[in-house]
Amino acid sequence: MGIFSRMGDIINANLNAALEKAEDPEKMIRLMIQEMEDTLVEVRSATAKCIAEKKERTRLLKRLEQQRTEWERKAELALDKGREDLARAALAEKTALSDRIDYLKEELAQYEDQLARYDEDIGKLQAKLTDARNRQRALVMRHRSASHQLKTRKHIYNDKVDEMLHRFDSAEERIERIESEAESLDMGRKGQSLEAEFRKLERDERIEAELEALKSKHKQG
Repeated sequence: MGIFSRMGDIINANLNAALEKAEDPEKMIRLMIQEMEDTLVEVRSATAKCIAEKKERTRLLKRLEQQRTEWERKAELALDKGREDLARAALAEKTALSDRIDYLKEELAQYEDQLARYDEDIGKLQAKLTDARNRQRALVMRHRSASHQLKTRKHIYNDKVDEMLHRFDSAEERIERIESEAESLDMGRKGQSLEAEFRKLERDERIEAELEALKSKHKQG
């Protein structure tokens, strides 16, 4: 369940419980604002975690790119020394690193998209929360001015409270539900054995192609 879906459920549950107990609407308004504030804290916390994970993936990507460059250098060295077997093994390491690098780049793009959504949603929630706080004072004053009617005309009590809460609740209803949870990233995906065999064949072709390119480069040198 998303953060904002949960917030909506909590607010609705609190409203229903309060109405059943005929609780003070001013208290309910404060409670709803508190729920919004808590949700904003949660979204900001999720954003901070997403940023930290993106930085960690970026550092890993840089290390892998350095390792890939080093394996290419080793392959060239091995070929210069007439060790084609070592050159082939070095190119295999380079190819494996290239696959990991491509996956990390896709993952980083997903982090960028998620952070953009967080940024947009935090702005929207903050605006709605500001609006709710601004309207709180007027709603409280209206409630107090009608309190004597609520005491003497109990048969219309619920109607009055419902009307007031409906006006305040319109602010909450306009809060768009924010996508708050980053899509789970499955780094452990494994294909079927047949697909793995074909990937191995494709990888071997890439290795052989790079080996031939190095041979050609070596001969030209």
